[in-house]
Amino acid sequence: MFEEQGKKSYKLQTIHPDPLYNSVVVSKFINHVMRKGKKDTAKKIVYGAFEKIKEREKREPLEVFQSAVDNVSPTMEVRSKRVGGATYQVPMKVNRKRSMSLSMRWIVGAAKTKKGKPINEKLADELVSASKNEGDAVRKKETMHKMAKANKAFAYLAK
Repeated sequence: MFEEQGKKSYKLQTIHPDPLYNSVVVSKFINHVMRKGKKDTAKKIVYGAFEKIKEREKREPLEVFQSAVDNVSPTMEVRSKRVGGATYQVPMKVNRKRSMSLSMRWIVGAAKTKKGKPINEKLADELVSASKNEGDAVRKKETMHKMAKANKAFAYLAK
């Protein structure tokens, strides 16, 4: 009857698996690639990147994609917390859903920053390098972990 103050309840949207790989994770990745509601374009980009991975790596693209997402997923992050007049960077654990979302966002962002190739090739390059534990997205995760480690002293402020 009474709702906790500050917390709002919401219904999670169900995401259907993509038709080609029958994977919800790939479907979420397509949604991360999508801009201005153009889902067909996003599907072409992702599937094109997967084809490039299949050609170059001679491995299953879904396997490369899964290992890339796992390698980029952060376990710790820093959040700003205001105590008194000071703002502290407090290290906190990242839940599984946020971790996956961040990793997909970082992979897409790293692919977009590269120049000179079509987006599906850039995305394929970034996925392959992330699956090998290298590349811009992995570097971003490592930077976040370093920040969390550096601010370990403020961990007692996490609630």
